Amino acid sequence: MKNLKKYSAKIVVAVLLVAFSACDDILDFQPANALSDVTAFANAGNIELAVVGVYNAAQSGFYLGGAVRGYPFGAAHVQQGDNRGEDVISTQAFFGITYDAAHSPTTANNDFMWQTLYALINQANVVLQGLEGSTPSASLTQATIDAYKGEMLFLRALAHHELLKHFARPYSDNPSAATGGVVYRTTAVTDGPSADAAAQLGRTSVQACYDLLLADLNQAETLLPETRSATLKITRATKAAAVAIKTRVYLHMGRWADVVTEGNKLAAGSSAPFAAATGYGSYALTSTPIGPFTAANSKNNSESIFSIENNDIDNAGVNGALPTMYNVSKAPVTGRALVCISPVLWNQPWFLDSDLRKGTDMVDTDAPGPGRAARFTKKYSDAVARTDNAPVIRYAEVLLNMAEAIQRLAGAPDARALALLNAVRNRSVTTPADQFTIASFATGNDLITAVLRERRIEFLCEGLRWSDIHRLAQDPTFGTGGIPAKANRTVTNWSSFYRTATNPTPAAFSMQAAIPYSDPRFIWPIPASETTVNPVLAQQQNPGY
Repeated sequence: MKNLKKYSAKIVVAVLLVAFSACDDILDFQPANALSDVTAFANAGNIELAVVGVYNAAQSGFYLGGAVRGYPFGAAHVQQGDNRGEDVISTQAFFGITYDAAHSPTTANNDFMWQTLYALINQANVVLQGLEGSTPSASLTQATIDAYKGEMLFLRALAHHELLKHFARPYSDNPSAATGGVVYRTTAVTDGPSADAAAQLGRTSVQACYDLLLADLNQAETLLPETRSATLKITRATKAAAVAIKTRVYLHMGRWADVVTEGNKLAAGSSAPFAAATGYGSYALTSTPIGPFTAANSKNNSESIFSIENNDIDNAGVNGALPTMYNVSKAPVTGRALVCISPVLWNQPWFLDSDLRKGTDMVDTDAPGPGRAARFTKKYSDAVARTDNAPVIRYAEVLLNMAEAIQRLAGAPDARALALLNAVRNRSVTTPADQFTIASFATGNDLITAVLRERRIEFLCEGLRWSDIHRLAQDPTFGTGGIPAKANRTVTNWSSFYRTATNPTPAAFSMQAAIPYSDPRFIWPIPASETTVNPVLAQQQNPGY
């Protein structure tokens, strides 16, 4: 096994970052084509290439044999986040290990999620290190240098939070435990002493990891620009992106007042339309739930705060792209129909049949076949060129994060929490008789339940279900208790199992048993590729593996 000294410190030019050399582990990361660490920061043009290269590392990392897939954020965060939950079904074996929680320290999907997240983190750290020596000039202003630093801090925090959600127990579970978190890397791993030192780094506490990623996000917020050009406003980090992720992070920590404080920067006011504070751009829900995802809007809309770009040249590929995996296989779309909407969610009485998110703008039905005749999302439509951006956070999430946090702090049902919930829900539930009023809720907990249900519907097929299962696992009132029971993915034809107007009493289907929170499978093991080269982490493996 090669060691950390093979972990290159060079900065990869964006156009050459499409492919990496084959890697045995994250510590063997070696780009095939690179600028030296000196020339990479010699001028403004090279710095921009280096920064874009880090975004590319977020979009399409390496996989088995060096293949390019959508790891970690080009598609994989959505696919893994969905298939760890119960609201989709892996119709074939492609995501079967994730769906069945049959992972081990050598499972490829979670192995390469770990590898590519740390590769992204290290590239961000290398750029941050290089920027420390950058001198402002006419072509490279201090504001530009600061913005670059902010982008790297933002991506570093985003990557570490993804690691915490998959490889560590939630914040609610003993956050001060000394080795319960992950390795939070803030220093570039380069040849020589830094590589040797990195090979000995162990896990810190969940609390320490959250403190560090909040520090990164807070600094990013001060450095990032308010706005960007129309072509970059979604895919390059802004102040609003840092704030939006902070609302998510604080939600995971149960720091409700901080969720509200941050959310007020983007959605001030007691009733819709909510407005951002000065200096944080302008965001609003699109008029329809499909709005952020249509071909015309997906690259530039008012609701998407941060997404990862895919395009017809560089995307997650046939074996990774969201529109390929999530789309129907019937002509003319010809996706692979590998991830469908589960009747577990579809048939819930609170997911109304009249909800526009069940309509033909949002959902398609595949042709009959093994594992097919099911309902599939239309959020990702380009199964040919695979240009759909991969969503990370939308304005709708900020509103629902705030709604939950406000109601958590309140006693009786809160009018502002309801207004935030209704802002999201009522664009899809358009029949007045079905819309919520304050009288719809006997208690504040009833309103929180409605927010949590709305999250499952609104963010279906966006990878967020695992995030909520993880953070709520031990919640005394709203706890998931572990990984909920889900539909048995080996069913061959799903057509009779969905509730519709013509099938008001759907057939029963077999279920996989829930996995309790105490089961080691609730979180992923540290990959063997990492424990093999890091003796400290080898002694800190998650229990049960």
